[in-house]
Parts: sequence; C-alpha cells; structure tokens
Amino acid sequence: MNLPSDIRSKPVAAVLGLGRSGEAAARLLAGEGFAVTVLDASAADPVRRRAAALADEGVVARLGPDAAVPAGIGLAVVSPGIPADSPWIAAARAGGARVVSELEAGASRIPVPVLAVTGSNGKSTLVKWLVEALTQAGLRAAAAGNCGPPVCALAGAAPALDWLVLEVSSFQLETVDALRPAVAILLNLAPNHLDRHGTFEAYAALKARLFARMRAPDTGIVPADRCADLARRSGGAPRWVTFGPEPGADRVWKPGGVWHAGRRLLDLRATPFDNPVLGPSAAAAAAAMEAAGAPLDALGAAARAFVPLPHRMEPVGDRGGVRFVNDSKATSLAALLAGLEQAGGPVRLIAGGLGKGEDYGRAKERLAAQCRAVYLIGKVAGRMAAAWSDAVPCEVCATLDRALARAAAEAAAGEVVLLSPGCASYDQFNGFEERGDAFRRGVAAWCGRGSGEASDEASAGCGGAARSGETNARGREGARR
Repeated sequence: MNLPSDIRSKPVAAVLGLGRSGEAAARLLAGEGFAVTVLDASAADPVRRRAAALADEGVVARLGPDAAVPAGIGLAVVSPGIPADSPWIAAARAGGARVVSELEAGASRIPVPVLAVTGSNGKSTLVKWLVEALTQAGLRAAAAGNCGPPVCALAGAAPALDWLVLEVSSFQLETVDALRPAVAILLNLAPNHLDRHGTFEAYAALKARLFARMRAPDTGIVPADRCADLARRSGGAPRWVTFGPEPGADRVWKPGGVWHAGRRLLDLRATPFDNPVLGPSAAAAAAAMEAAGAPLDALGAAARAFVPLPHRMEPVGDRGGVRFVNDSKATSLAALLAGLEQAGGPVRLIAGGLGKGEDYGRAKERLAAQCRAVYLIGKVAGRMAAAWSDAVPCEVCATLDRALARAAAEAAAGEVVLLSPGCASYDQFNGFEERGDAFRRGVAAWCGRGSGEASDEASAGCGGAARSGETNARGREGARR
C-alpha cells in the first residue's frame, strides 16, 4: 500500500490508540514529516509516559474519554485495540481521512514480500518457526504484528529483509484495506473475540479479509475443510493450497511428518510438531516454505532446534510426579481444548479470567474425559462453573494464587496441573504474560517447599489477587498494543 499523493500533500495525521502499536505509528509518521496527533481514551500513567516521550518529537496527545479527532487530517492510523465501530474512526472518515490499520501502515513501508499468518490459535508459534526456517535457508526474515514488534517499529528501523512475516489478528483485519501478502495462511478457525465481533460469522469474515487483495501467483494456504468457504468469503483469487489431517489435503499431516501424494516431504519425528495439535501447523508451514521458494530441509532443521515460546504449554515445575504447565496464552476456549489435548494424562485445570462471549458448554465432553477437577478464577468463574459442574468437579477460587494452592494440594503423581485459562487476563492482570509469570512464580514457591500441604501463603508469589472494579478489555488491549 503506497499512500496516495493527496495524503502526502496533506501531511496531517491522527493515530488512534496509544499502546505499543500507536506509539510506533506516531514515531514513524512524525519521522516522515507528518504533523501527528495521538488519541487514547485512557489517561493512565503508562499512556501519559508514552505521550510525554512522543512530545519530544513534536507529537500532540489528546488523552481521556473526551478526546476528539482533530479536523483536517488526511490519514488516521488505527491501533488494534480500537474497534471498528469507534466514533473516532467514524469521525476520521467523515472528515475525509484515509483510515488504515497500524499493521498496514507499517507494511506499506517495507518493500519486501509478506508472509502473513492468521487464525484462532497457534499463530505466534508458527510465525516463530517460519522466521527461523527462512533464516536457516539463508534468507533474511523478521516477525512483526500481533507478535513481536509493531510493524511500524520494524519499518522505522529500516531492516534489510527478504521476507516480512506477519502475525495478523482479527482486530488488525478490521481496518486492513490494501494489504496483499505474497503468501497467507489461515491456520484454523474457532469462535474467539465474540465480545468484540459479535458473531462467529463476523469473526470468520474478518479472517477472510486477509486474502481479499490476493491474486495469482500469490498463495493462500487454508485448512482443507475451509477452502471453499474462505474463497467465497474473501473474494480473493490466489493459488489455493490446502492442508490438514484429511487425506485429500494438498499437504497432509500424519504422525511422523508431512506428506504429499504418498511421499513424506518433511520428517517431524522427535520434534515439538509431531502431534495432532501442532501437526496441521507443520503442514501449513511446509506449504508456505514451498510457496516462498525455500527448502523444506530448512524447515525440518528449524523444527528440531525449536524452543517453544513462553506461556505456550511451557513446563514450569515438577514435584512428586506432578507436572506443572503454563499455557497462559490460551485465551480462548479452542486454545484451552488444544492445551488439554497436548497435556496428555489426567489434568487439574486452572481456567477463567475475562470472557469473550463464548459458549463454554462445548468443552464439557473433553473436561469430563480428562480433568480430575477445574479450579476457576476471574470474572467468568461463575459462568464456567455453571456450564461445567455437572460434568467435572469445579471450585470457584477467584484468584490464581488460591487456584494453584488448591490444585497443587490435591494433585497426585502422574497428573498435570495446567494453567490454560480459555479467557483473556485483563480482569486481574495486565496481559497473559503477567498471568503466566505469576503462575511460574507460584509453582516455583510450591515446588521449593518441603513436605506438607500447599497453602495460600505458599503461593503468595503468584500475585494473582483480584483487582477491584471491572476492567474494560478493549481499553486494556488498546493500552497494551
């Protein structure tokens, strides 16, 4: 996306949202000579600190719930925390401004092919693996977007790249207009962020937007059971490649590797990707490497050397034959279910937080089959208990420290204490990372104790005490990104 001449001739811009993405966009535009105003409905200390830092670069900040879009702007750059129905976006468009997502504003300034990944779960892991595989192949690649740095921050650093690998969220896709990836992957699709998007149909339509500008020879890589629907929804016309465990997919995962036409293309044995949860990601990755003209040997080497990201099924302790696993990044019900599948044996599950409008009842069968008990935290704990208590023992613990203390005290050898919340964290924490770090500290405290039962005091390092008042998830997301 190149900015039209009418915007270049009218270099007055607004950046909507002053989280990390908004700060990066403001710096980039100011460096290009735009007169920039940033807006954020919050006036909390982190936002004020960002605004003060930007003031040194001539950026004006309007903070608080009464902040208004200035008149006369030619461009409005939208942070992912700002929803598409924001009055700020409506006001910018009414004034004749071009409205683009921060992701698109940044990508337009990095003139290299884009490999974009979207989906409901597993995006960050796949992006990390692809960047490492492309690097193994001797190519210069960097990750940005929903994981890694904001795209505008990467654009401002002017890196020399062969490939830009983007993790793209549904929030970012709300205001994407002209992005055309050379290769795009829809990894999976399950209900998520329904508190923001309203319906699964609306959410799926946003994911399909990633492919809307693509044309052959661009390559769209999608689950075999979603291809026809994605092609219809997107309106794009890339070369479609399908993947999955289905025998009819173009790239098939089955135990041991990725296959095509009866021939194994990629050996995954003894790697983190040789399982039913991550195996389909491997099939998508193989298709992406082929589309990028990179050797599959590099993908295999990167798989064997792969170190999982923190907070994604991360082992954090073992005591008396009980394993403790941090899956704090599981912020949707689909991710929770994937975490249970990867955990294997009997599980004592810690779940809950800030809900996203999902139907929790659809997890009952898996919980009944695998969980010894569920320990519930956060704002949605009562709803989860109501949905699950007739299938599995549920205890409303309110806070993470209490839930960990109870689960650790009751767990027996051979069981897994799994933090896989299935919810956002912003009712009690400043992000899934803070929640996972709190769990890790609590596990370290518990595993370091001598014999005896767990107590709340033993888990005091967990730091998950509930905060007073309600938290606005949209505002939190905007402040963070």
